[in-house]
Amino acid sequence: MEKGKKVIAAFDFDGTITTRDTLFDFIRFYKGMPRMLAGLFLLAPVLVGFKLGFIRNSRAKEILFTHFFKGEKAERFDEVCAAYSARIDEIVRPKALERIASHLEDNDTVIIVSASIDRWIIPWAKKTGLKEVIGTQIEVTNEKITGRFRSENCYGQEKVNRLSTAYPDRNSYILYAYGDSSGDKELLAFADYPHYQVF
Repeated sequence: MEKGKKVIAAFDFDGTITTRDTLFDFIRFYKGMPRMLAGLFLLAPVLVGFKLGFIRNSRAKEILFTHFFKGEKAERFDEVCAAYSARIDEIVRPKALERIASHLEDNDTVIIVSASIDRWIIPWAKKTGLKEVIGTQIEVTNEKITGRFRSENCYGQEKVNRLSTAYPDRNSYILYAYGDSSGDKELLAFADYPHYQVF
């Protein structure tokens, strides 16, 4: 370890810290299983188009998010996000928590870098002792969710872009990165110590 350099540990969220993708899990938590299944039935052409590569990941995700959450009051959405933190406790990987705790004990800067919506990760992160979440941001107008994303979908290269914006002097820190999917490969390549599917 190079003396004088801070250490940053960047963790993907879905599949790395948790055992499953939280987008669909959150939709079910918020809307209930019957409404989720009905929505997915209506959106089947979009999902098939995404699977076949005709629709980009970010576009398919925004269409899905718009269908379920457009017009929702932001205050209500945030209340459900706070309640969802207890659900995250049920699907978290114990070994991921151990690794996070180890970094915190070493006074490292621990950051979640996720394609998921940051609002439903932040309450859980705060109670876990993590101060920073980089995720996909949603647009709110007149206190209601528009369904559009305010940021780029935080996936692939965008994870590196967002981390580099927050910490631009790359030579000033040692980077550990933890991920489990193709959406993390750019972040892992950017790291000094990449860890793929370690939990």
